[in-house]
Amino acid sequence: MTHLRQAMLEELQRRNYAKTTVQYYIQAVERFAKYFRTPPDQLNQSHLRTYQAYLLRERKLGPRTVKLHVSALRFFFVKTLKRPYMQEDIPFPKVPRRLPAILTADEVARLIDGARNLTDRTMLMVLYSTGMRNAELRHLQVRNIDSRRMLNVLESRRFIREASSRPPTTLLIPRR
Repeated sequence: MTHLRQAMLEELQRRNYAKTTVQYYIQAVERFAKYFRTPPDQLNQSHLRTYQAYLLRERKLGPRTVKLHVSALRFFFVKTLKRPYMQEDIPFPKVPRRLPAILTADEVARLIDGARNLTDRTMLMVLYSTGMRNAELRHLQVRNIDSRRMLNVLESRRFIREASSRPPTTLLIPRR
């Protein structure tokens, strides 16, 4: 392992980045260096602009994917190499906003009724009624639901919060 990779790995771990983020950032810096066939610490901001254009034009990557690459390279140059950085030098590509698909009441009923078992049905009802994220649902436990105050208390590695949405009373029956 090179000293640069080791330094970047240590910086990522010190900041408690997720395991997948660490892997992705390391891989993005490797690809950047391979593209120019030069060690990454010998490259500069003009190389970053060229590489970003290559990702968008030639590789035809989506703006979200390019944003991940840019984030990894920003981290490498600013946090690992301690270089000054101007945000205007390496902008994030504009990501088009997606509108959510809105289901009709009949579609929601069919979706919930199509669940294979009580667990799946309850999960679908919680997701739809509270608007919580899939990851939040996967970590939700019975102790996180305060039936008296009708609140979901969501805990994650980053925060603890009370969900502003209230679970409907029909959800309290299947969970018990």
